[in-house]
Amino acid sequence: MKTGLRTLLMTLACIGCANAELQVASLSTITTEIAHNVGGTAVRVTPLIRPGIDPHDFQPSPWDVREIETADLVLLTGKGMEGYLTKLADAVGNKSKFVDVGADIPSLSLQEDGRTVEDPHWWHSIANMKKATSVIRRHFAEADPANEALYAKNAAAYLAKLTDLEKWVRQEIAKLPRDKRKLVTSHDALQYFAQDYGFKIYAVEGVSTEDQPSSKKVTDLIKTIREQEVKAVFFESIKNPKVITEITKETGAKIGGQLFVDGLGDKEASTYPDMMQHNIQTIVENLK
Repeated sequence: MKTGLRTLLMTLACIGCANAELQVASLSTITTEIAHNVGGTAVRVTPLIRPGIDPHDFQPSPWDVREIETADLVLLTGKGMEGYLTKLADAVGNKSKFVDVGADIPSLSLQEDGRTVEDPHWWHSIANMKKATSVIRRHFAEADPANEALYAKNAAAYLAKLTDLEKWVRQEIAKLPRDKRKLVTSHDALQYFAQDYGFKIYAVEGVSTEDQPSSKKVTDLIKTIREQEVKAVFFESIKNPKVITEITKETGAKIGGQLFVDGLGDKEASTYPDMMQHNIQTIVENLK
């Protein structure tokens, strides 16, 4: 083969490698969001959990398993959120492709019914979202070195957006006096948020939406709301607000509105910045 032709073919092959799509499956709307922003046009992201699906009770279908089998990487939030993970990894037969995005994020532990549980909702801290972005960028670059510079550029742009979002959040939270930062929610999913911004959380259910509150827990919560003079209680986008409605009748607190806590919304709160802005505005306006 002539040298000129060989060089041309090698150049075309490199171009093909640089433009090849990295195949990524995502088990959370949160990791899907980060993957789209970091990967850009170099990554094809298949969202296995879409807006409106409760990640706590999600069970992968045969179609999901096939998508995971063909993916180069599979993103998950970790910390026990994906209770089906062991069976899924066994079914796929390749555990190395699973990326536990939350593995290096410090966990918050909660006491529930005399046992210690790990809170998996780490994305309600913007600082944690920044760590997750760096984790995904690193794994994309390792799996697809040809596009490492693109992933670094895209990640830097998304991190800048998160920094701007963090400044806005702190400005809005500052409008709410510290003695008013008391949140009553459907389930215990905002502890990372509470840690960052000085809130106290009172939840009807535990860290999982599958946890059903006892009548004693609801009675105790009603008593606490009265004693703490909580102005509003909030329901969640994927939860039936029936219990919250009953609590408002018993306490005189108002329904503060809907929060997105287990993932992004469909039309409303469809991006992470939109979700945070919606939640912050809903909380501040109804508690101040």
